[in-house]
Amino acid sequence: MTNHSETPGSSENGDISQAAPPDRAHRTPHAGPEDEHQVTLRTPAELADALPYLLGYRPEDSIVLAALRDRDGRGRFGGRARLGIPASPDDWAGAAGQLVHGLVTGSERRGVRPEQMVAYLCQEPGRGETGRDVMERLRPLAQKLRVECGALDIPVVEALCISDGRFWSYCCDAEACCPAEGLPMGPPGTSVLAAAATYAGIQVRGSLSELRVRMLPREDAVAVEQAAALDATAATLVSRILDADGRAEVAEETLESAERIMRRLAEAPCVSGVPAEDLRDDRLLGHDEAAALILGLQDRTTRDRAAAWMEGDEAAPALRLWRALARRCVGPYGEHAAAPLTLAGWVAWSAGDELEAREALAMALGADPDYLFARLLHQACNEGLDPESIRRCLREGREGGEGAADATADDDAHDGPSTGREPVRPSTVSASGDRRRTRSPATSRAVRRPRGRRPQAGRGRAGQSTGAKGVASAPETGRRGPGDVDGSHESAASPTSHT
Repeated sequence: MTNHSETPGSSENGDISQAAPPDRAHRTPHAGPEDEHQVTLRTPAELADALPYLLGYRPEDSIVLAALRDRDGRGRFGGRARLGIPASPDDWAGAAGQLVHGLVTGSERRGVRPEQMVAYLCQEPGRGETGRDVMERLRPLAQKLRVECGALDIPVVEALCISDGRFWSYCCDAEACCPAEGLPMGPPGTSVLAAAATYAGIQVRGSLSELRVRMLPREDAVAVEQAAALDATAATLVSRILDADGRAEVAEETLESAERIMRRLAEAPCVSGVPAEDLRDDRLLGHDEAAALILGLQDRTTRDRAAAWMEGDEAAPALRLWRALARRCVGPYGEHAAAPLTLAGWVAWSAGDELEAREALAMALGADPDYLFARLLHQACNEGLDPESIRRCLREGREGGEGAADATADDDAHDGPSTGREPVRPSTVSASGDRRRTRSPATSRAVRRPRGRRPQAGRGRAGQSTGAKGVASAPETGRRGPGDVDGSHESAASPTSHT
């Protein structure tokens, strides 16, 4: 049975008190020049309330693991990892093993092995189900998580199921604190932890599906008009890109158009609410403009030059433009979204928004699993690397005023950012800093033609499986910020993401 007086939890700094006196305040400032505000969580209710603040968003259909380690007699949250709950119970054992081993391996790679774990299962009831039915149905999954952790000598000190506005503990059956009917979750934003998180500047951004919808292709009547514009533009633009001289002209036209639209977006009046913001941006982008940009960005050199808009006053309008272009990759042009989605992920990561970066990059890999730029950035972001090395590379290319070099090991793969000084070299530096052999760019891959109208599998739509494959990895970075692992909703180089 869990000793709830030692239940772990945290807000910004990750510290908790273990075996804290009953009358100890939840928020306990330390004395000294390096004061830190701490939140002590003693009950399953407080731990359940902490979940959105640990991740930075409200998880849906998710397994979440939070690692704990001891520091000076206090528990401290380490890495967090999330994985979509597989639809089939036959896949639960594999999912549990993937998540546990990925989080532990990543933590060990950073020299901090978890000493305890907290597990969450989050899922809303299906038709005819209650929250308690969900809890009982997922009980075997909770047990598999505990077994996987136990095999590594890492006890699960609490395992919670959150469903239909209530929560249950799998580790405690005391009726006084963990009744069979569960306990209601408090109203969002009303707990002591919520107040402490607000004070610390931690924001909860809603659900992942709300974030993804900003980058999913439109499915309304406008989508038909956009598809027609893409067909018409492709008929003239593709042949120009395949020509050496025409390719350079199209690149300049694409970048000039992008800069013009970014200025238009930056000067647009502010509106209230995310949906209104996206609708405003959509209205400021014409169908023909969007089509020309989408097709022009399929050229690797042009895309790399556009990636240089990643900081300062350029970052915000660039991110808005890339999101808007991703929404315009409709119908058979779904694969073309890999370029704007990767640029959106890159700008978000460069600006410090790792949550949107991971989602955008995972969606890019869902659109095109072989898109190397997205794969490299996704891996680097998950590994907790500093994006400054890539920013420096892109700045140098921008100052050189020439196209980016090819950074792939294969001209059929879609490459990552490169030095931007030479169009082709036998050996160049890739986005991850590794030297690799390259071949001359294949102009036949400069623009991917639509392959016929078909369902957009792997687009990262919530509730759909993309068949992601890869090795789970959930390293612990020790930084504040949201994290995500989503093997059921993403197709990526590694189906795991994390903080």
